Amino acid sequence: MTIQAILDQKQSAEVLSISSAALVSDAAAMLANHRIGALPVIDNDAIVGIFSERDIIYGLARMGPELLTQPVSAMMTAPAITVEPEMPILTALALMSRRRIRHLPVVNGTEVIGFVSIGDLVKYRIERIETEAAAMRDYIQMA
Repeated sequence: MTIQAILDQKQSAEVLSISSAALVSDAAAMLANHRIGALPVIDNDAIVGIFSERDIIYGLARMGPELLTQPVSAMMTAPAITVEPEMPILTALALMSRRRIRHLPVVNGTEVIGFVSIGDLVKYRIERIETEAAAMRDYIQMA
């Protein structure tokens, strides 16, 4: 299965994003208001980074409350690691584990078409395993 299967199951196709020039306080408000953990940072229709809860924590530890008046570009993680919709889910999970990241923008060329979290991928994988286990139990009972 591919990342596209995850995108197809998501209830909303809307990808929230923020500009690198926006203030960290605005990004924090977006994260809180939408109850999400990260935002792709997009300038001129191109992804330039990722801004996450971790960036806020690390920034607060380093700068204190002054962080909130800084631009997102000062704290974002760049460059962004991205995936294409054709990438297999297990390959994406391995990438996230190896790079110690929790969010992946999904791109088609340079256009951001989706955003997946490690939770999305693990949930999908667990559902598939449960379906396969149920099919195996049914097969054994019928034998």
